Amino acid sequence: HLLQYKSLIEGDADHGFTLTIDGPYSLFKPSTRYGLALAKMLPALLHVTKWSLHATLQNRDTYSGVWKKGRFSLNSDCDLVSHYPPGKPYDSMLEASFVERWAKSKTEWKLEREVDLIPIPGSVMIPDFRLVHPNGQSYLLEIVGYWRPEYLKKKFYQVQSAECDNLILAVSERLNLEKAGVKVKDVPVPIVWFKDKLLPKSVLEILNSI
Repeated sequence: HLLQYKSLIEGDADHGFTLTIDGPYSLFKPSTRYGLALAKMLPALLHVTKWSLHATLQNRDTYSGVWKKGRFSLNSDCDLVSHYPPGKPYDSMLEASFVERWAKSKTEWKLEREVDLIPIPGSVMIPDFRLVHPNGQSYLLEIVGYWRPEYLKKKFYQVQSAECDNLILAVSERLNLEKAGVKVKDVPVPIVWFKDKLLPKSVLEILNSI
């Protein structure tokens, strides 16, 4: 459970990102209580294409009781194979159906799945799709369809913090943004509104108007 950790994400899409993870109690004294939980992250990391891992290890000498530190390093050139299953191709049926409709649409815009990370203070935002045109234009598309106020508040905070000038939001009209404290007029990016289905035509209209 990542909520038990303190984490920091730094970097950018051009040079890569550094994710620092530690347990909160380690701020006060050496602790081994997070070792197993942190180790369980490694099989998930093996699904990433390019990565490197550097860990500081701590263990207490059995006889002297003195804490000793060590280093552990690994990278994507290792031959390890994860026993974790790959993640689901799409987060929701809404995304999956949008991809199917896009494949049938007659457009030069190519749809790519979760390929960009947008830096925000202390973290990153991962848009659902990237739209790429043969002329070099590129836009990111984030679909907002989940209704919980906490999710909506966090999502729109990320959008405002990202300061990304090529981001487009697709937002369900059924969401109660007001209850989540979201003011649409303050959203700094174009919005595509939809009801039950997100249609490629609606997204293309926004792309053509930008």
